[in-house]
Amino acid sequence: MQQLTLAQTAAWLKDCNDAYILIHRSPDGDCIGAGYALAEMLHQMQKRAVVLCDEPIPERYRFMLPESQEQETFEPGCVIAVDVADPKLLGSELQEKYGKSVDLCIDHHVSNVPYASARYLDGKAAATCEILYSLCRILPVTMTRSMALCLYTGMATDTGCFQYDNAGPHTHRAVADLMEMCPDVPYAKINRQMFAVKSFGRLQLEQLLIDRLERYKDGKCILICITQEFLQKFQVDEAELDGIAGFPLQVEGAQVGITMKEKEPGKFRVSMRSADRVNVSAICQLLGGGGHIKAAGCLVCGTADEVREKLLRAVSEGWSIQ
Repeated sequence: MQQLTLAQTAAWLKDCNDAYILIHRSPDGDCIGAGYALAEMLHQMQKRAVVLCDEPIPERYRFMLPESQEQETFEPGCVIAVDVADPKLLGSELQEKYGKSVDLCIDHHVSNVPYASARYLDGKAAATCEILYSLCRILPVTMTRSMALCLYTGMATDTGCFQYDNAGPHTHRAVADLMEMCPDVPYAKINRQMFAVKSFGRLQLEQLLIDRLERYKDGKCILICITQEFLQKFQVDEAELDGIAGFPLQVEGAQVGITMKEKEPGKFRVSMRSADRVNVSAICQLLGGGGHIKAAGCLVCGTADEVREKLLRAVSEGWSIQ
């Protein structure tokens, strides 16, 4: 695998044609924003590009999609993955089709595995959208309102509205530049929609989850288990679970927050968040996953009790090696 610099990545994009841009399953603000911003950058350079995802884009992020939803039909000349640390995260269909034929990966996850022919990895970037902003500045493209909207949303969501310490000086400078170049983007409205506004169903869900909070390690580890039985019993729409990973860390004194969601019988998608010094990426790697130091995930199979036991064992092991 070839490790690229930012300038080499820009040159690679100048030379590519007919790009399929892959984003990960359970798409979030960063991968969606990076995918569609990159597609528009390639369009400006007179190249064909489409964004592919194994799952539908959640309703709350659809404001980032282009007005025309018609996808061009063409055979890919290249395959680019953005914000995808591991081909397993593409989802079964995209992984089967393209997991072994990714030509370029652009990512900011320190747990990124070398699966692409070429890679640009910046583990210091707060979001992949921050990388795309940097590429935009050195490519022959013009920042547009739609690109700024995508890039800002990606950086805002991956930094918790800029409250996480991954939001460094470059992140804030990038956001300031976006605001100056495209002042008509509703930045405050994006923040309100992403972080303040909750549906009535979501508020009801949080009320239910409060009663299901589990405390371990003297309250330093807070876990929430969401089973299919729970979803059916309380008629919870899975869309209401979006962004729930940070909920356990709202508990005072919590250092690690764990959310385990049963996607199908016997398979739990796990999200871990760290409040301070605990490296949850290292913990998730013990279970075949990974991510950032303070935000990571993994897929664990078994009953709820079995998965909970595996998670707590990994937390204890990971905590001891910090």
